[in-house]
Amino acid sequence: MKKLLSILLISSIFYACNKDEDRRYTRNEITYELFQSSDFEYTGVATLRELVTGELEMEITLDGTKDATPYFFPVHLHFGSYDQADSPIAFLFNPVDIRTLRSVTKMDVLSDGRVLTFEDFKNFDGHIKIHLADSGPEYNIYLTVGNVGSNDNSRVAFDRNNISLCAPELRGIE
Repeated sequence: MKKLLSILLISSIFYACNKDEDRRYTRNEITYELFQSSDFEYTGVATLRELVTGELEMEITLDGTKDATPYFFPVHLHFGSYDQADSPIAFLFNPVDIRTLRSVTKMDVLSDGRVLTFEDFKNFDGHIKIHLADSGPEYNIYLTVGNVGSNDNSRVAFDRNNISLCAPELRGIE
């Protein structure tokens, strides 16, 4: 009987914690696929959620090899489709931690001064790139890339041979 009561108590605490977490969000959520973009075997998803305050939160989750050594992959939201040349950075997300393969960022002002609503983001002309490193030759190695917003995010439309390079002078945020 004590075991049953203990299980019920723990279950109710766990349920209550999840309910509090759920109250932070509206029901507005959209997920975008992130495609393998180099010889490094990573794929992932970017999930955009609307907070009850109207702000946006982006969660990036990768599938691939984790490592116990701290290392962080830079994540950028760019204007334009992934294959469009000269696509400046619109926003810098928190980097993906190789230990968890996860990043969560509350979005705010884009590099052009705009603050997007959930509906704005659904119509946004952009893409996400996850880099191997934040500088040097590895900066131009992309682990994953995916269109977001109004751009075609289907596997059929993706061709990693057409990914445009991120030129340092076009980062949009200096």
